Formats: sequence, C-alpha cells, structure tokens
Amino acid sequence: MQDRHRLDLDRYLVPFTLRQVPQYRYDVVVLGSGAAGAVTALSAAAAGASVAVVCKERLGTTNTAWAQGGVAAVLGPGDSVESHVADTLSVGCGLVDEHVARAVVEGGPEAIAHLRGLGASFDALLDGTYDLSMEGGHSHPRILHARGDATGAEIQSTLTKALLDHPNIDTFENVFAIDVLTGDDGRAVGVLARNALGELVAYGASQIVLATGGGGQIYRETTNPTIATADGVAMGLRAGAAVRDLEFVQFHPTCLYIAGAARVLISEIVRGAGGVLRDKDGVAFMADAHPRADLAPRDIVSRAVSRRMAETSSTSVGLDLSCVDRDPHEAFPGISRICRFFGIDIAHDPIPVRPGCHYMIGGLQVDLEGRTTVPGLWAAGECASTGLHGANRMGSNSLLEGLVLGRTIGERAAADAAAAGRPEIYSVADRDHEDPPPGVQVNIADLTYSMKSLMWRQMGVERSEAGMREALATFDFWARAVRSLPLDDVRAAELVNMLSVARLATFGALERTESRGTHYRSDHPLVNDARWRAHLAQSPEFEGDVLRRVSFERQPVAAAAIEAAPEGASA
Repeated sequence: MQDRHRLDLDRYLVPFTLRQVPQYRYDVVVLGSGAAGAVTALSAAAAGASVAVVCKERLGTTNTAWAQGGVAAVLGPGDSVESHVADTLSVGCGLVDEHVARAVVEGGPEAIAHLRGLGASFDALLDGTYDLSMEGGHSHPRILHARGDATGAEIQSTLTKALLDHPNIDTFENVFAIDVLTGDDGRAVGVLARNALGELVAYGASQIVLATGGGGQIYRETTNPTIATADGVAMGLRAGAAVRDLEFVQFHPTCLYIAGAARVLISEIVRGAGGVLRDKDGVAFMADAHPRADLAPRDIVSRAVSRRMAETSSTSVGLDLSCVDRDPHEAFPGISRICRFFGIDIAHDPIPVRPGCHYMIGGLQVDLEGRTTVPGLWAAGECASTGLHGANRMGSNSLLEGLVLGRTIGERAAADAAAAGRPEIYSVADRDHEDPPPGVQVNIADLTYSMKSLMWRQMGVERSEAGMREALATFDFWARAVRSLPLDDVRAAELVNMLSVARLATFGALERTESRGTHYRSDHPLVNDARWRAHLAQSPEFEGDVLRRVSFERQPVAAAAIEAAPEGASA
C-alpha cells in the first residue's frame, strides 16, 4: 500500500549555476502580494527588515482582488468574539483548532483599523456605523463590505499602494517562482525564479514567506484566476515541508454558468440579502436540504445544487434575486455589470449558477506564527493550513485570517532574519531524467485540461474510492511523461505543481474514509469521529534528490472543537 503514495518528484525543477544567475539579497522574501502576502511584507518592513515582494503577474493581480464578499469581524452590536468563534467551530465540523480561531477572531477589529489607517474605505450606514451583513454559517451580521461587492478590490488597492510607498520594500512583477532553495542543513536560503524575459534570477534571504494563494486551476470549474496553480504548496513540499488537510477543498455553490464563458463567482452576499436558489422548474429546494435553507454552510449548498442538477438533468440552477429587499443593481453593482454583459437582468432573471472549486482549505502545515516544518520557510493565507477552517471554511474568514496572521508572520520573520543574517546560495545540479524518444512530445495545454476534468469528475463535490483510484493511476501515468519535460516553460512548471498537489489531495481523500465538511465520500457518507477526529498531515520522504513518497500522520484537535461533530452525524 505504500506505493499508492508514491510521487517521484525532483527536488529542484530547474538547474542553475551562480555565475550565470543574478542574485538579489534581502532579509525577507515574500512570494505573493494578496492580503496575506502584502500584510506580511508591510509588517516585516515596519520591523526594519529589507523585503522583496515577488509577484507572478502584476502586483494587484491576486485572489484577494477577486473577492466579492467581505471580511468577517466582530464590529457590530450584539456580536461577540465567543459567538464568532462558536460559528467557526460549528462550520469547521470538528477540525477547527480553537486557539487559532480565537487568535484570528480577536485580531479582527485591529486588522480592520489597520486597513482603514492605510486608506481603505468600507460601507457604512447613515449614522456612520458599519453596514454589516450575513453570510452562510454566521449567527450575526458581521460581514464588512466595500462598494457592495468590491471588498477585495478595495483591500487589494489599499495594500498595493502601501507596498509601493514603503521604503523598505522592493516589488518584482511578472516573476514566476520556481523553487525554494535550501542549504545543506535543510534551512531555506532563497528562491529561484524566472523573470518576464525568461531569465533565471535568485532571491537570497534567510526567511522565505509563501503567500501564493490557492490552486483552483486544478479543477475544470473554478472561481479562481489563472494564476492559482498551487505553486506555493508544491514548492514547499519539494523543499521538505509537510502539508495538511489537502482533501478538504471548498466548492462555492454559486458560480455563473454560461457555456464558453469563464466562471465568475456570484457572491454569498446575494443569498445573505434574500436571494433564493431554484431549480429549472422554479422550485426553491434548499429548505429541504438544511434548516437554514439558502444560508446553509457552503458544502451543504454545493451538494444540494449538484444533486438537484442531476435530478432535473440540467447544467445549472437559478439564483432568484426578485425577493431581495433593495434594488439588486444598486446592491451588487459588480455582479449586475457582469450579468448584464450576458443579457441577464438580475432584478428579474434568475442567474444560472453551479458549484465550482473556490478555496483550498488545506495547505502547508504551519504553527500559529506561520512557520512550516522547514526552518526559515513560512506560509500565509490560502497556501497555509493553520487549523482555522477545519473541514469547511466559513465565508469571509479567509481574508480575516490573512490580515491578522500576516502581521504576526511579518514581525516574527523580521526578528528571525535579524538573528540569522544572510545565507549563501549554492548552485543546483542538473536534473536526472530520461529524455523522451525522438518525435515524442507532451501537449501541456491538453494534459492540463485533462487533469482539470479528471479532478472535477473524481475529486469534486462527491468522491468514491473507485473514482479516486482511477484518478491516481492516471496521475502516475501523466507524471512520468511530465518528468521528462524540460521545465524552461512556465506552463510546464505550473503543470508539475498542479499535478503534485492534485495527487496529494487525492492521497488524503482516499486515506480519509469518512465524510466531513467539504470532503464527501459516497462510499463513506457519515462522520467517523472514532477514527478521523484529526488533521491528516503528509510529510515528504526523499531518496537523494528525489521525493519518492509521502508518509501520513494524524494530528488530534482540541477537545472544544470536537464537540461540533458528534459521532455518526451526517456530513
């Protein structure tokens, strides 16, 4: 059974020699400029560190910028830290680490004040108090928005300006990070990357922060932008870092579905304002699926939508906004503008929606300060597994997590950098791989689409052992072909990263023989607390410079979190 967790990944994807590669030297290098990465960089710079922020595309092209929803924070009357923590524990289905949830929730008001101090503006009522709304899983209105459905854009533009204005921060755009470099002692010492001209560059630092976002592009149906190819998780794994809970992938239940068009998220704030899901016959079906109907947790809504689509032989369901208590065009201007482009009047026409991959709940295993299992390597935001989300992320908690924990990570990384000094970077030997026979070529685009389709079929909203075993056998076949490729093309390296993380997620989903939160197995439909009341960590095992396989470890969670998922309860 050990070989079913076999990977055979090269430690480094691209060889290089120092005499041919320019080096930039900093105290802290942050990969990614979304909420988590930007706040981390600003915090480290404020502590006196020299910081490089390396971006895959433009500085403001991030998952954060796409966020239509808001930030969950305890800011309104009647709400409390205890209530927000309790909601997070409940939605997380027994796997939330309570001490992490409490630290993040308690830091919410200060994080919002920090953003406002940087210039961010949030929606307010006439009396000047915050205009807070509801989302699925929350028991109180605590979702803070900017310009209705443009919260992410407001936060990103504010943080981008702050990065550009800070004298201790240099930003590098359109640079693709390839690998985390480590020394002989296993400590992180830098990053190898490829710039917009296709040239290799190295960034040396004793503290490397991965804030690269998620991996939604692993799936055919996703709300994520094209940059979300799981690069940070794959880089961290190849550097020796443990990953955790990758079987938990959140599917957002309401993605705009129009054949041939890119999937666009229709935010949960629409249902929070009164939007109703209806099947093709106009029947509102969510009341039969959960007591909170359309405001049930996202995993439940996603499964209910998928099942109703199957029962009615339809490709989508409709999201009806005619019951919203204010003009939908004014309340949700961004959504209105997108739908109008496709001839949909959201005040009268149901919006065609279906589930899509939205958020990687698992990621690189970190402690509360953001440290991975590799010295000098940190992770923040969606590519990190902090334990906040458990088995099912509650809406709008992720931006909060990045804003709160990013400040802690930046401070600690700056302190560690001051104590460690600047390490040396060493050349990397050529990859040991077999060249394909003459005339044999691998079509990167075709293989990428095939992988995305396979993940959607076998690792989507519902899974089974037979489907996952089929997926793993196919992944093994593809991985052998891809390993022979010269990885001087960014798309080839992205494919290696996506295939690596897709396999890890499938390993975890096959190992976890229960249904909990976003992980639903048709062959094991109940929660199994006796066996699976734990996080599932995967640690890389190397033979020389090749990552051969991963080993598994179950990590129990705190007793307070366990009570949220009683034995035998349905997922």
